[in-house]
Amino acid sequence: MSPDGSPVRAGLLPERAIIAIDGPAGAGKSTIARHLARHFGLLNLETGAMYRAFALKVLRKGLPLDECGVLEALAAETTIRLEPGDDENRVLLDGEDVTGQIRNPTVTDAASRVSVFPAIRAWMVRMQQQMGANGGVVMEGRDIGTVVFPHADVKIFLDAAPEVRGQRRFDQLGPKAAAQPEEVIRELHKRDERDRNRADSPLRPAPDAVLLDSTCMTLDEVVKAAENIVEKRLGLAESMP
Repeated sequence: MSPDGSPVRAGLLPERAIIAIDGPAGAGKSTIARHLARHFGLLNLETGAMYRAFALKVLRKGLPLDECGVLEALAAETTIRLEPGDDENRVLLDGEDVTGQIRNPTVTDAASRVSVFPAIRAWMVRMQQQMGANGGVVMEGRDIGTVVFPHADVKIFLDAAPEVRGQRRFDQLGPKAAAQPEEVIRELHKRDERDRNRADSPLRPAPDAVLLDSTCMTLDEVVKAAENIVEKRLGLAESMP
């Protein structure tokens, strides 16, 4: 039985499964989602990249990040698609490949700010549900297991201490880092505050999510733990040699 009392779907074929990975910024969701997608032969859908792409368009047009009406009007004339790539999704904004332009801190911060508006989240959720409707996906974000796919076959809430997440984010940026680790951690605390306290779809684990705290774990340990969670939830562990 699952934590919510429903039966585990034993032996569900991975190619039809929906795996939801939620968690705060810097928890490693993208890394784990990419690995699980490759390992189980699924499509990786990174919802954070969709918010970043929209934020990039807002910044390009010089529009305010805190006026819902303006953002909603822009969303109505915006298309965002994700296509499988070798190492990560290709992110297409109105047909333009912007994959390499959405990872800088300015765009990331803007994405966090525009994502607080219910109208923008509702628009994104509709797109995300369409992308994953046929299953066979690993989708990561902040409200996948609670809002986008509340009936996902596997739900993982990936977390770590803010100081650990901040240091990982700093290391990830490498030479591109424009701030010291302490500043990155402070910004991450602010983003956590916005994500956890927004009125619409606040960041929180789904009641039936498996909590995975990676604070004291190596990447290999987190990867293996995530694999085990998926195999157990899909009933694959019993059938494997």
